[in-house]
Amino acid sequence: MHEAVPAIASCGASPLVRIPDMQGWMIKRALDARAHGILIPLLRSAEEARKIVAAAKFPPQGRRGLGSPFAMERFSPVPSMTEYLQQANESLLTMVQIETQEALDAVEEIAAIPGIDVLFIGPFDLGNNIGHPILDGVMKPELEQAIDRILEATNKAGKKCGFFATSGEQAKQYADKGFHMISAALDTTLLQASLGTSLSAARGQEGPKAGGRY
Repeated sequence: MHEAVPAIASCGASPLVRIPDMQGWMIKRALDARAHGILIPLLRSAEEARKIVAAAKFPPQGRRGLGSPFAMERFSPVPSMTEYLQQANESLLTMVQIETQEALDAVEEIAAIPGIDVLFIGPFDLGNNIGHPILDGVMKPELEQAIDRILEATNKAGKKCGFFATSGEQAKQYADKGFHMISAALDTTLLQASLGTSLSAARGQEGPKAGGRY
């Protein structure tokens, strides 16, 4: 992370870090490593969301400590420590993944929490956790309804909604539905698809379908 964040920022993109858990020290570590935002997986309640906000924000909105000499390095222009302290709460993204039954049940309350900027849908874990898994790339109507509910709650709260897509075509589909932030591809699936296409061409075979293994 400490190497990836500045490398991404050097290309003109904002580095966002998906951390493995919602523990406060993990959130602080990612933000102190120059990240422009954090993404927390497997949220389960509004109370957890409030704790995430508290860990990600400086007082009085939260309890994040100030002191890292690196946190402000990957902004342009580079702010002073004082400027970073004054601007971070409004500038850095705090994002949570809605992918459990508990979070779905409380999505309207979660979306309304001050300091939560983005509700990001992980459709595979969401499908698994509500009893309607994605199998062979097929989404059941119950999962689609859950996704629509999350988007509606997010829009009502004036927040942004994200979605994990597995292909450019699916990304376009969800962009047309009104999603604001969409993961269109993964480096691993892009590499697999590119290698599969090249090897198939070399063998005189039809290339694999796009969209990874899902």
